[in-house]
Amino acid sequence: MRYKKRRLATLCGALVFTLNVQAAKLAILFDDFGYQAKNENQVLKMPINVSVAIFPNAPDSQQMMEKAHQQGREILIHLPMQPISKQPLEKNTLTPDMSSQEVKRIVDQAIASIPYAVGINNHQGSKMTSSLSGMQNVMQAMAPHHLFFLDSMTIAGTKSVQAAQGTSVKVIKRNVFLDDVQNDAEIRHQFDRAIALARRNGFAIAIGHPHPTTVAVVQQELAHLPPDIQLVRPSDLLNATVSRDPRPVPMPAPVKPAKPKPPKAKGIRTCPVTQPVPQVYAGALFSVLGDSIKNSSVVSFIERQWTDWGKSPTSSK
Repeated sequence: MRYKKRRLATLCGALVFTLNVQAAKLAILFDDFGYQAKNENQVLKMPINVSVAIFPNAPDSQQMMEKAHQQGREILIHLPMQPISKQPLEKNTLTPDMSSQEVKRIVDQAIASIPYAVGINNHQGSKMTSSLSGMQNVMQAMAPHHLFFLDSMTIAGTKSVQAAQGTSVKVIKRNVFLDDVQNDAEIRHQFDRAIALARRNGFAIAIGHPHPTTVAVVQQELAHLPPDIQLVRPSDLLNATVSRDPRPVPMPAPVKPAKPKPPKAKGIRTCPVTQPVPQVYAGALFSVLGDSIKNSSVVSFIERQWTDWGKSPTSSK
């Protein structure tokens, strides 16, 4: 009997290992931290792998940084960059016409202000991130600090990857904005898109903002995260490679957005997408996962062991 129990434990462990290997990775980042402490404290109640990006010069930045750091939560610097549209700009917003020395001064100052950060992502920045020379200055300023860059993808023509070439800076990109439209149904739809993309490509990065609606919806969705989705930190995806499945999978019909209400929160505006990023249609089905497990070498091993079980001794000496 003990022999059979050990054999069963081995088989179960192998199956669990297979499921973990096949799990799709989802990273969730809340940026714009530093202006809405009440809502941001709710974000800090979420699972530890939900990460935050903090403004260098906002009123509550230091308080939120210390709380997140004490939790062991991953922190990024939410670095203001110039958008194409005319909007109020944060202090020390990076612009394409700045000299490399001025960019370095601002980046160094931001890192000194948020010393626990492991990376930087851009606030707004469609004009800056689409400038190759401007982003080269940013990457060269970042390189000595060993930080990565998470491109918020506020414009499709971003030059972050090209600018990082020849430096030590690694670049990852946002896949989904959760709350461009701030209503429950649309935020849930975007959360489902992020899961679908993670299943199709192996990973996905979703960015949201500390609005009450976004916080409430993400809290609810994380409480029922599917078992084949692994919540990770952005830095866990630095070496991730896309592994697309060619089969199309259906996606629930997009929710017709309601007229967005102007945000009531004080402070700066959130990061708008100034140029649409192409819509990706993918489904939240388990068929790909099932086929992968069915055809895996681990499952073949389990089947062989199960078949031979009847031939095994019934007791252990």
